[in-house]
Amino acid sequence: MSSLTAPAPQLRIGPLPLSVPVVLAPMAGITNTAFRRLCREYGAGLYVSEMITSRALVERTPVSMRLIRHHESETTRSIQLYSVDPATAGEAAHFLVGEGLADHIDMNFGCPVPKVTRKGGGAALPWKLSHFRRIVEATVKAAGDIPVTVKMRKGIDADHLTYLEAAKAAEGAGVSAVALHARTAADFYSGTADWDAIATLKDTITSIPVLGNGDIWSADDALRMVEQSGCDGIVVGRGCLGRPWLFGDLAAAFRGEKRKATPTLGEVGDALRRHAELLVEFFDGDEQRGCRDIRKHVAWYFKGYPVGGELRARMARTESLQHLDDMLGELDRDAPYPGEAAEGQRGRAGTPKKPALPDRWLESRELSEASRAEVSAAELHNSGG
Repeated sequence: MSSLTAPAPQLRIGPLPLSVPVVLAPMAGITNTAFRRLCREYGAGLYVSEMITSRALVERTPVSMRLIRHHESETTRSIQLYSVDPATAGEAAHFLVGEGLADHIDMNFGCPVPKVTRKGGGAALPWKLSHFRRIVEATVKAAGDIPVTVKMRKGIDADHLTYLEAAKAAEGAGVSAVALHARTAADFYSGTADWDAIATLKDTITSIPVLGNGDIWSADDALRMVEQSGCDGIVVGRGCLGRPWLFGDLAAAFRGEKRKATPTLGEVGDALRRHAELLVEFFDGDEQRGCRDIRKHVAWYFKGYPVGGELRARMARTESLQHLDDMLGELDRDAPYPGEAAEGQRGRAGTPKKPALPDRWLESRELSEASRAEVSAAELHNSGG
């Protein structure tokens, strides 16, 4: 157990005070308003939307307009933008602010997915430092009084680290905080996050908060990260998959309380059912679509619990809320929390891999005209970081 028992100081991101220094990491296909609302019901923090490309927002595509929607209960509306172009980034931020649709804008420069980095986007983009700076400056200028933050990775690989220079550029551009997923694009989600890199970043960036991300599977992990790195707050992603109550654990821990959720199987089933209900609402009452979306969450919710493979498989094919209710009725609701079996890593870690990059990308830190069109194509894709 961590020795950090005193309540954590309140985190401020620009003018926004957070009662606990906890941020939900944007995850593609996961952190829609349904999941954010569910997590909020269990705990406190800043709950960020899944990533939205600035081009799609400028073009007002139906999907992007759905993704920026917030429920009235979401009092701090946080949207993550992905952009590869200063003009488009600025236009997207101007739209969000002008229409009163956001209270906070986060920028994604951490996506390690090959189809994005191959075009020079995501975690590859900060290598072109001047271009990175122009994108951030344009967004901050267009956002006005709305705080802008940046989320990034350490760099492309161990030989091409970018996070310190990029963070200093972002700080100089006027962002309100920087968050570091302490892995490189080459690491993907494998191995162990390098919390020492977060400490180095905290020593380097002194005028704005530094947030740490990577390998937070429990509240104890979050406290250890703060102790080890000195970071001002934490960003949690895969650790909350199928465990929205983690935000209650985190809130308690940062308030100096010793409390841990140990839900019974019945309580887990209730959370899954609530999640499905919120997804149906998110999809404007389309029950079939909401139930299709909940399928990918089934394995995460029941990790470690005594739920047979046949029942899990049926739940992963659920077609309606009534169908889901019938299957949840088969659970042993009194089955206790299984302890260690329900803890630890969630989601696929993958293996280290050589990042896919545009041709001759690493030869210069400046963006050539030949590369500019290729980078522009990166915004056609959408993923997390």
